[in-house]
Amino acid sequence: MKARPFILLLSLTVWSWVAPVLQAAGPELSAGFDAANKLYAQGKFAEAARAYDQTLQQAASSGTASAALFFNAGNAEFKLGQLGRAIASYRHAALLNPRDSEIQGNLDFVRNQVQGASVRPARWQNWISILTLNEGTLLTAAAFWLCLGLWTARQLRPALAPRLRGFSLAALLAAVLCGGILAVQATAHFNPPTAVVIAANSLARSGPFDDAQTVFAPHDGAELSVIDYHDDWVQVTDGSGKIGWLPRKLVALLPGA
Repeated sequence: MKARPFILLLSLTVWSWVAPVLQAAGPELSAGFDAANKLYAQGKFAEAARAYDQTLQQAASSGTASAALFFNAGNAEFKLGQLGRAIASYRHAALLNPRDSEIQGNLDFVRNQVQGASVRPARWQNWISILTLNEGTLLTAAAFWLCLGLWTARQLRPALAPRLRGFSLAALLAAVLCGGILAVQATAHFNPPTAVVIAANSLARSGPFDDAQTVFAPHDGAELSVIDYHDDWVQVTDGSGKIGWLPRKLVALLPGA
């Protein structure tokens, strides 16, 4: 296991670009983020976690939630030993900033602390997720318009056709490749979500009620695939063939891997 993620978890990382975003959203968000950072720096991790959570709720209501907020919240939750909440926060941060090595390093480190079965993204899913869905859409659109532009130029200026043939083929292949990646991204994004267990001593039951027989006991931080919903219950599987129902309050739901 590499030591670098552990070093990252011991320190508070405040990304410089988050301040203008929060200030633009309102002074309350910026003040809440600063207050949470100070509490963390003072070693008051429980108070910091609550302050980050309050700021995240405000940011979500205004559509300004940032990767830095989720990342710092994950750090505070890890300090409290809340592995599931830390994983959920880091995964939210990774959705917003998928290529940040610090987010991925901390996420991998905390995942390695979780015991028992857990559903993890495949290698190809990790590769696809280096782009956000919006980035994939923009890249596909750019490749498509480039292909269309080259084709139009060849029609308007036949003399350029031989020179543009190679570029046109490359643009066509790029458009097809980007379109395929975008299709996989969209499929993964709109698939049933992942449930991250955020409580210790959770019991998955055979049915969506408290008196049902216990099927398995997922550990705090386990990442489970969601199968179905019923009232305040979520049906999940741990990837090893075990299926059970968990109360909705014991899990954090995130978009599919």
